[in-house]
Amino acid sequence: MSNGSRHRLSRGDRRRNEKLARLRAIITRETAVLAFDLAADKQVCAVTDPDSKVLARRTVRAKAWQLSEAVEWGLARAAEAGFSSVVVACEPTGHRWRVLDQIAAEHGVALVCVQPLLVCRAREAEDFTRNKNDDSDAMIIARLTTELRCYLPERADPTWARLRHLAARRAKLVTAAGAARQQVRDLLECIWPAVLGAASEPLDSVNWLASLTVALDRIGATGDLSTIRGWGRARFTAAVRRELGATRWYSAIVHAVFDAAVDPDQATIGVAAQRAGACERVAYALADLTARRAEITEVETRILGVLGQLGLTELAASIPGVSAIGAATILAEAGDPTRFSSARALVKHAGLCPRDNSSGTYQGKTPISGRGRPELRLAAWRAVFTALRHNPVLAARHRHLTTRADNPLTDTQARVAVAASLLRQLHAVITTGTAWDPTIAAGLDRRQDREDGAAAA
Repeated sequence: MSNGSRHRLSRGDRRRNEKLARLRAIITRETAVLAFDLAADKQVCAVTDPDSKVLARRTVRAKAWQLSEAVEWGLARAAEAGFSSVVVACEPTGHRWRVLDQIAAEHGVALVCVQPLLVCRAREAEDFTRNKNDDSDAMIIARLTTELRCYLPERADPTWARLRHLAARRAKLVTAAGAARQQVRDLLECIWPAVLGAASEPLDSVNWLASLTVALDRIGATGDLSTIRGWGRARFTAAVRRELGATRWYSAIVHAVFDAAVDPDQATIGVAAQRAGACERVAYALADLTARRAEITEVETRILGVLGQLGLTELAASIPGVSAIGAATILAEAGDPTRFSSARALVKHAGLCPRDNSSGTYQGKTPISGRGRPELRLAAWRAVFTALRHNPVLAARHRHLTTRADNPLTDTQARVAVAASLLRQLHAVITTGTAWDPTIAAGLDRRQDREDGAAAA
């Protein structure tokens, strides 16, 4: 091994050293640790020295926002032991760590977080049992902190915090709308499957939804489709047009829904005994679907407003196939991309980075890590489906990964790889303030530079 390669540090080594240096600036070798094991009504805190020797311990029956006196007590115990520097540590438990972070800042001390997974592993390594109690957990949190096995948590400003909350609300609404949509389809397949054939994509058709709403209002709780026949086509279509309002009328779908109700060959298909109750339930599910979609529209309008406040609307929407809403959802879960040291760190935060499995000459399968934020992983995964249809660079990457001669990936594996690429490209666009460029995204500029350099040589 040459002296050059012996002293050379990898990029991972440098970044890890930088992280340790940032932590060591806060957790010095003369810093005491005030560790909290947080819960709903019972908080356990322990003061330890840099060797994780417990100096004082206390149990507080209080809520997280009532811990100011406990922090003062910990600072006083550390001062009595001769420590002028104190750091507060805890697990990122729900919202409680944010409250403790604010209390610590008010007292002029920093807060660090320890991953619950590390606490779980360290708990068993402490005495080779699976013993668990709040007192030992507080001590383990303190020990991991002194070993620098902790991290500085994200402290989002109000605008970024609002974006995350709005995106969380949208995610719940999308899930609820999807559940209502699936319920409508399942029930109709049981009691009236013919009506689903009235449109190619019935649940996405405004005319079909309006026609079904009118039909269910007419049927009521009886489940008798013959009432629509007695109403007549003219009255039925007039009622649908009133339901549509200013929306464009598409007669083929409306007439197809009417025919599905009056044609004996179509109307008799389905479980007749379930029809009355299921029709009532479909009406409720349709109302839920309409309400959730209206709420989604309102929340998305607010999300776009927040994205505009951050000045990221044009940059976020510059990637073909990724809408401003799709990019905003990813950014809401990731936070400010500038807080990540690299695009790979963002991919790792999402749990989309490869998890290596090799030793010596052995090379096993390399799945994704699956760690990090599952909501961020889901947002990137959802964005891939439209991106592959409209983004030539990502589509070409997916095609290459699935058709290469050496180790071709399955469609799902390739989509995961494309999701990671999308996160890297979004990180580059936001952090550099440069709109998406297909040449840069495809790496063609770097290839050209290498070719020019080779030609010059």
